Amino acid sequence: MIKVNLLYNDNLCELEVKGHANYANYGNDIVCASVSTICIYTANLLLTLGYNPIELKSEEGDFKLVYKLDELLINITKNLEYSLKSLALEYPKNIKLVIGGELC
Repeated sequence: MIKVNLLYNDNLCELEVKGHANYANYGNDIVCASVSTICIYTANLLLTLGYNPIELKSEEGDFKLVYKLDELLINITKNLEYSLKSLALEYPKNIKLVIGGELC
């Protein structure tokens, strides 16, 4: 199971993802691929827009992204949250999503 923690605290967003979905065999797991795509897309978008994350780690089965929120990044983060919620609802046996704090 993929465990996703999305935490908001003092104008910071912290996204931490650990584990594997085990939906299908390695290389064919659409749930893992979807979560990875959402996370990497968000990190790449921040970098493309010129934002430097406080922390960025991307390894197999382990992803972490921490960044300061501003008006633009709040909207990007709403999209991140919505996308992860949608996947967690669709695949509840494969993704556990925990959201802490409140997004402005």
